[in-house]
Amino acid sequence: MSSNMPPVAKKVPTERIHHGDTVIDEYAWLTNKEDPDTVTYLEAENAYLKQETAHLEELQEKVFQEIKGRTQETDLSVPSRKGKWWYFTRTQEGKQYAISIRVPATDEQPPVVTPEAILPGEQVLLDGNELAGDSAFFSIGTSAVSPDGTMLAYSTDYKGDERFTLRFKNLETGEILEDEIEGIFYGGAWSADGSTFFYTRVDDAWRPFQVYRHTLGTSEDTLVYQEDDERFWVGIGLTRSEKYLVLGAGSKITSEIRILDATDPTGEFAMVRPRTTGVEYGVEHAGGFFYILHNENAENFELATAPLDDPATWTPFIAHSDDTRLLEIDAFESHAVVHFRRNGLTGLRIFPDKESQEGAYEIEFPEPLYDVSPAGNPEFDTNRLRLAYTSMITPPSVYDYDLGTHELILLKQRAVLGGYDPADYEQFREWATAEDGTKVPISIVKRKDTARPAPTVLYGYGSYETSIDPGFSVPRLSLLDRGFVFAIAHVRGGGEMGRRWYEEGKLTRKRNTFTDFVAAARHLKSSGWSTNLVARGGSAGGLLMGAVTNLAPEDFAGVVAEVPFVDALNTILDPSLPLTVIEWDEWGDPLHNADVYAYMKSYTPYENVDGRPYPPILAITSLNDTRVLFHEPAKWIARLRATAGGGPFLLKTEMGAGHGGRSGRYDAWREEAFALSWIIERGTA
Repeated sequence: MSSNMPPVAKKVPTERIHHGDTVIDEYAWLTNKEDPDTVTYLEAENAYLKQETAHLEELQEKVFQEIKGRTQETDLSVPSRKGKWWYFTRTQEGKQYAISIRVPATDEQPPVVTPEAILPGEQVLLDGNELAGDSAFFSIGTSAVSPDGTMLAYSTDYKGDERFTLRFKNLETGEILEDEIEGIFYGGAWSADGSTFFYTRVDDAWRPFQVYRHTLGTSEDTLVYQEDDERFWVGIGLTRSEKYLVLGAGSKITSEIRILDATDPTGEFAMVRPRTTGVEYGVEHAGGFFYILHNENAENFELATAPLDDPATWTPFIAHSDDTRLLEIDAFESHAVVHFRRNGLTGLRIFPDKESQEGAYEIEFPEPLYDVSPAGNPEFDTNRLRLAYTSMITPPSVYDYDLGTHELILLKQRAVLGGYDPADYEQFREWATAEDGTKVPISIVKRKDTARPAPTVLYGYGSYETSIDPGFSVPRLSLLDRGFVFAIAHVRGGGEMGRRWYEEGKLTRKRNTFTDFVAAARHLKSSGWSTNLVARGGSAGGLLMGAVTNLAPEDFAGVVAEVPFVDALNTILDPSLPLTVIEWDEWGDPLHNADVYAYMKSYTPYENVDGRPYPPILAITSLNDTRVLFHEPAKWIARLRATAGGGPFLLKTEMGAGHGGRSGRYDAWREEAFALSWIIERGTA
């Protein structure tokens, strides 16, 4: 193989037969992570990538320095009150990871802090830099302080495979307890007295299916709950009031919740309401009653109340609305807050009296596009609401909303160094017309002095009712300041326009996700926004990238697919793989249903590569990813290179990371600079 030629993946034909359909998969051998040939091939791909992008190294470094130069490297988060302490995080210049800290609460108002100052009584809870040491990857999965503030439960991952080790720290003495539990999942919850911690474990398919109870100082943990239905995940939490432990089991479409008095950690969890297929619900303790947010006969969800002694009896509180999707309910000592979505934007509705709708109102914001949500509200008894706000031109901002004065108090806006001025930029909402006539929203941002048409990046996701809201990005400025337009296609399968938007982009209507994105791309071109258009998406958004490249390769000057779910049919056919059975409610079950098999085969990217000219494609993956396994993009790129015209087709594999890529912030910035430099070249070619 000459040095300027791409690696050629050997072909080892593997036959697959489903529903009478015989398929030959030449690259199935790449699924074996332990095969030395697989690792050798991935390393060869990385070497080829480095060779093919060597001319971009100067631009990569420039973009990295731009990201770094716009970021206040030594910084503090806004302190959040919990009990007798203010909690916050600190970042320091030159250090990859955040440091979590607390200081004694001597005042009702947050302490005035500066990035460099050490506050009186400051106590370090966790220093990610010390914990990471020399490890190439590091992540914290759980960080939970006991209700009395004396103990910290935390978990760490040094591979990126999202299997964490749980440890406990005595915050009064600084001692790390001997208690150590390996192989746990994210999250967990303390009992009211801090003597007991509940955590979850995963099965071989990476499904959290067990909840365990650990009593500090003991070595034998107790299995509290096991979920045997492979479609369901389990989780455990503590209500804001700290009165109830909440154990939830949920599939993509169904919920079942049990509760336990947090003062009785060895007691039996009581069922709220048994699972009914298609009914999702959540429970929030509101003091003298429960709030129940559910979708029983309510597509966009409605809010009900339930007595503490009879949580299965639901009385309507906020009726269902066709134009408003209720997202969550936050209850406090005297008031409640509903987070909702309407017309493609998020919002907050305040209930000054949590037991009635009298006097309820919505907080208003001046920008045409924005994203707002509750943020950091651990205290039950408070007259303030902490909220997070951003837009495509407004950096992430933290406010306290005073319920007495109705005043929004800006506590912090992320600093953007280097002279950033929001007045230099503008944001827009456009609407594309999909194949079936549906109007698809597009959020757009550009510099005011950028002439149209311009090179454009179009981002999309479109699955799991996940919304890609119009938020701010520091790295994105490196595109905008080079004359790019950045746009988000809010395609069906996401949740931007309510639950129906999601339902119309899943199962046997999944193609709507892809055709919506193509419609958005063509609208941007036909309406004078775009010249060269580069598409970008990750994970399920990577499936979107692969599908639209098959549908309309001529519409894109380049495609960036990050940890892309491009071998979807083969993955969803294999129930032994992580997440597969859980995903049948999202994609359908092609293993047992011939119609679903045929439908998925019609769109899954790997199965539909043909000999047409394809745009240049950059696929980015990680060897230890447990959500979208590395072999999916590896197989896809191999088939593209062997079958399709056009290109080039490049594969970048992080050999020591997981689904989120490299873990340190400087490493992550370099990875983003790499992707942006490739995009800049494609957009301006």
